[in-house]
Amino acid sequence: MTLRTRVYVDGFNLYYGCVRKTAYKWLDIRALAVHILATIRLDVDGVPATFALDPLAIKYFTAAILKNFARHQDSVPSQAAYHQALRGHLGPAVSLIEGYFAAEPARAHRHIKGRPARDCELVDIWKLVEKQSDVALALHAYSDALRGEVDHVVLVTNDTDVVPCLELIRTHTAAKIGLIVPTRDKQRPVNGDLSRRVDWVREHVLDDELASSQMPAMVRLDGKAVHKPLSWYPRPDLLAPLLAEAIRVKRSRGAALKWMHSPCAHLGGQCPIDMAQTDAGALALQAYMAQYAMDFGA
Repeated sequence: MTLRTRVYVDGFNLYYGCVRKTAYKWLDIRALAVHILATIRLDVDGVPATFALDPLAIKYFTAAILKNFARHQDSVPSQAAYHQALRGHLGPAVSLIEGYFAAEPARAHRHIKGRPARDCELVDIWKLVEKQSDVALALHAYSDALRGEVDHVVLVTNDTDVVPCLELIRTHTAAKIGLIVPTRDKQRPVNGDLSRRVDWVREHVLDDELASSQMPAMVRLDGKAVHKPLSWYPRPDLLAPLLAEAIRVKRSRGAALKWMHSPCAHLGGQCPIDMAQTDAGALALQAYMAQYAMDFGA
């Protein structure tokens, strides 16, 4: 039996659970889903099921970062570039459903180790609340199953807010439910309230799966190039000056990135971008680029 499958992704759960502080942020979610679904075994009426991703394979639920609360200067444009790249790379296979963040003044107890909250002073804080995303994910998953658009609902989350959605799907539809917990190497345990209400659980995502599910560094959307943010590479500290020099010589960022992602016979067939991820490789690449500039007056 082949189950029409759609994947519903809690974008911030996935980000904080799997790719934050890694070089895997430029994630092709559809490719990751294919990797993971290939490892799942599910019987339906005693018959092993196979999974066929729907043409609209991914519904990705997120919210734009507020500039005043961003951790890094490039957080807002980097997130925007990622969303554009998803649309360009996956086309009709992905739908991005955006909620929003609301910043609200609030009071909270200061945390002092060893003291109960009631004994700690109240301080003024900003409370950042994501609006609509969780509700939208639940409603889309339930609605799609109820209307018979899919036979198999796969959720990428570890948030118990979706428990009522799971109960409704099980009560009112015949759809099977899968759960992918967005964590690496079981860093966060699966929530029992979720696992008890689904047909299968994948408890973690492997680094190898993330690494092999990356989009091309340059993606086109509506004819315009969208580039992977510099800070999302493994060693941006090494890459930045090398890329700047390549842009100077090649006269454009696009041409420089194309060169850096292409095997170079003068570098033993290595791609410059790969060399720029280690100290030794970056040093060798810098020497080659300096010699090239000297030889050709670039």
